[in-house]
Amino acid sequence: MATANDRAVLQTIFNPSTPFGDIPGLDEQEEEDAQEEGEVTLLPPGSTRAAGRRVAPPYPQPTPTPVSPRPGALRDLDAAIRLSRGCGRAACQSFVQRGLIHRLQSRDEEARRDFERAARLGSSFARRQLVLLNPYSALCNQMLCEMLGRLRNPGGAG
Repeated sequence: MATANDRAVLQTIFNPSTPFGDIPGLDEQEEEDAQEEGEVTLLPPGSTRAAGRRVAPPYPQPTPTPVSPRPGALRDLDAAIRLSRGCGRAACQSFVQRGLIHRLQSRDEEARRDFERAARLGSSFARRQLVLLNPYSALCNQMLCEMLGRLRNPGGAG
């Protein structure tokens, strides 16, 4: 049986774009200890009330409207790349942002070119995005996940 730390490591390996804090069950023991000592009072799920007052959630609420880049964002990023002559931190960040906009607009080849240039400038985020765009890498990750799933649960379906 895998520990919470083992699951965290596997989560990081197989989903490199996932933030570190998004691993369910990682801090369960600490939360239980804090609750037993009376340090924390758990509220029902979805509750936003504390001491009779409504409290705003600590994160922005999702909106049902589709997300799209600001008009002129690509033009601004092109200008930043041109002014930086494609070198340095400003160019690296501009390539990454432009690549993300291209991915959002389903223009994967243009996104790949921008991520490659950002990766050459030292962006580890761009390298991870290139891995996600690589169909062979995605297939390899899928097969590895299936293999590990079979090892964990040899009698299960699949």
